[in-house]
Amino acid sequence: MISSGRSSAVGAARNAVASLLRSSGSGSGGQGGVLRVCTSATCQQPQPSQHQQQAWGAEESISADLGTSFSLRNATASPPASAPSSIFHHRRLMSTSSGDRFTATLFPGDGIGPEISAAVKKIFAAADVPIDWEEHRVGEVVDPRTSSLVTRESMDSVLRNRIGLKGPMATPIGKGHRSLNLTLRKELSLYANVRPCLSIPGYKTRYDNVDVVTIRENTEGEYSGLEHQVIKGVVESLKIITRSASSRIAEYAFKYAKDHGRKKVSAIHKANIMKKTDGLFLECCREVAANYPDIIYEEVIIDNCCMLLVTDPAVFDVLVMPNLYGDIISDLCAGLIGGLGLTPSGNIGHDGVALMEAVHGTAPDIAGKNVANPTALLLSGVMMLQHIGLTRHAEIIHRAVLHVIKEGRWRTMDLGGTATTTEFTSAVCDALKA
Repeated sequence: MISSGRSSAVGAARNAVASLLRSSGSGSGGQGGVLRVCTSATCQQPQPSQHQQQAWGAEESISADLGTSFSLRNATASPPASAPSSIFHHRRLMSTSSGDRFTATLFPGDGIGPEISAAVKKIFAAADVPIDWEEHRVGEVVDPRTSSLVTRESMDSVLRNRIGLKGPMATPIGKGHRSLNLTLRKELSLYANVRPCLSIPGYKTRYDNVDVVTIRENTEGEYSGLEHQVIKGVVESLKIITRSASSRIAEYAFKYAKDHGRKKVSAIHKANIMKKTDGLFLECCREVAANYPDIIYEEVIIDNCCMLLVTDPAVFDVLVMPNLYGDIISDLCAGLIGGLGLTPSGNIGHDGVALMEAVHGTAPDIAGKNVANPTALLLSGVMMLQHIGLTRHAEIIHRAVLHVIKEGRWRTMDLGGTATTTEFTSAVCDALKA
């Protein structure tokens, strides 16, 4: 009985995988995953294979995607000598705009989302940011076109405007709904999640020297959504790793490091156990690393990575990893600097389409009490401004936020203060004029 059930389930799973690969443009992966693990920057890095060169050539829009990478270092810090003259240096994104104004899609989200979104809108208005907001809210019933509570019209809004900002969204656990965040990333092909984690001046944590960027592959891995029940009480979840997606995220990571004066890229993996899947991911990273001889490349097993991060986070610079590892490590890094309430996040897709987001929860217990901290969404908004080329506005707002947190008078409850959301927002608006 088990054999029969498993055979049927595996057959269905194979069909699902084939469909996934066809939709993503991925092939069989060519050569198998390399099983060796390089643990130092001096390891031999093979030249790109003919298959790899062809795969890169097929990524017709990857140059445009990489050109819109962003940075969020402390405004008070000096950029590295090899970095662009401005830490907010980006090419201007071709976006839906009227004159010098841009239209951005805004998802206020659930719980505290509407409150912190209102704070962001007020601060942007005070800074004279030339943005018009097109608001979309999550529906109450599943849209069959997206298989989630996010409607097709909301998806089309982001694709039309090519830029968006998203508050926290909640997906009912165990209700059969497709994750709202996963829906947005998959439907919009947002393949790279970029999360800068850096120590906030004046806000004391266990660490004073954190300056790490996590770059996470967003479209496959354990989050491919391919699960099935073999028989009652036995389920399987498939981990999908493809050459095209792995090469694309590796290229993004190394290009990001080069553009922002970063010195090292660390590939995080578990290839000692998952030799085929993570082995293929590492093979792709090595092939891309060979084209960036000035950047140190290393490979770190994920459990060792976690230990090193909490021991001495300064040993890392840019981390690149598959989906699940990125989900875990990026939250760990956020904890090093004070939590998700201080951490911005951005998702980048083809042709520069981007959706920035606050990655903390909806906090229903404090929703409507005017005590939520809008910093994470606000700094994600700063990343959005960088992405579309409004660098002056981004820098002004960024400096104002850092000033208010450092001063300490108007910190919200989660930062050890007593200020309300309204008071914090007003303090940032006042700092804009200083």
